[in-house]
Amino acid sequence: MNLTEKAEIIQWPETHYIFIEKVGPFDQTAPAAWNHLHQLVPEISENNHITGYTSLYKVKSQIYRAGVALSALPQQLPDGMAYVKFKGGKYGKFILTGSYSDLPSACGRVFEIVKEDKIQMRDDFCIENYTTDPSKTPDDKNVTEILIPVA
Repeated sequence: MNLTEKAEIIQWPETHYIFIEKVGPFDQTAPAAWNHLHQLVPEISENNHITGYTSLYKVKSQIYRAGVALSALPQQLPDGMAYVKFKGGKYGKFILTGSYSDLPSACGRVFEIVKEDKIQMRDDFCIENYTTDPSKTPDDKNVTEILIPVA
């Protein structure tokens, strides 16, 4: 697994974010949320400019949001989608290069590093930011930023 082991501290910007939310074990809710979202992307794109694909999640409460960032306030959202102006903030960024199937173990390792390095987390959503397009990028070259909210 190709994962950076040292957090880079960044400032995540305020973001117009629309999403599908599921609650429960991530191994079940994440694929279901993404499958639903991908079906809605053509309709979303008719009236909105998508600037990125991200998930927001809280481990303890098992809240998972599959969503997209927009360039402006959303217009005419499909049924079942929610909107929030995500406030962003200070995050520790780790980078996974490789298959999305590596994400569960990569996130597990990130949380081990957080504990080992005594990184103080604040109560906010963790982020997975998918920086490459898997339809155009070989599986082993996909880049995902794993971001942990830091105090």
